[in-house]
Amino acid sequence: MLDDTSQKIVDAAMALIRDKGYVATTTKEIARLAGVNECTLFRKFENKKDIVLQGVNQAKWRANVTPDIFGSVTWDLQTDLEMFMRSYMDRMTPDFVNLSIGLRAPQLYEDTKDFIMKVPQAFLSEFKQYLEAMYEKGKIVQGDFEALAMAFFSATFGYVFLKASFNDELTKVDKESYIANNVELFIKRLVC
Repeated sequence: MLDDTSQKIVDAAMALIRDKGYVATTTKEIARLAGVNECTLFRKFENKKDIVLQGVNQAKWRANVTPDIFGSVTWDLQTDLEMFMRSYMDRMTPDFVNLSIGLRAPQLYEDTKDFIMKVPQAFLSEFKQYLEAMYEKGKIVQGDFEALAMAFFSATFGYVFLKASFNDELTKVDKESYIANNVELFIKRLVC
């Protein structure tokens, strides 16, 4: 558990990385936003990377996309596909998308990639297992369930990423319409 000053520094660093990226964020800016001087920052942390690595280990700086959020399956294909998309989209806010992009800086990536990949891994593994179970129940046709999980995740991630990047400038398609249309297309593939 960090003391209050250290937590302010971590929060400031993560907010700046979310907004500007890792490379563009300086320790001087972190200190200013945290309300401390730069000397205090370096007494608490070794360097900027050390601050960020403290942040990625805190729940408040994660989108909370874990396997358990996909646990409320009903075994009704439409309802469940909507649940998978909506559960991801509700947690992966533009702030988390932008922070994830900032954490991909080459100077950090070896240390942050496992953290970043937890989100797609949770979705992909749970969705693949769901498809396999639906096949075993005779509710969908056989397919390459890993490839299908990747396609469904890509559609979900793509919408979130593009909305975070461009808001409504690229498309005005709202989340619920997007979910409904994608689920309809995916059902056609799974029950043909």
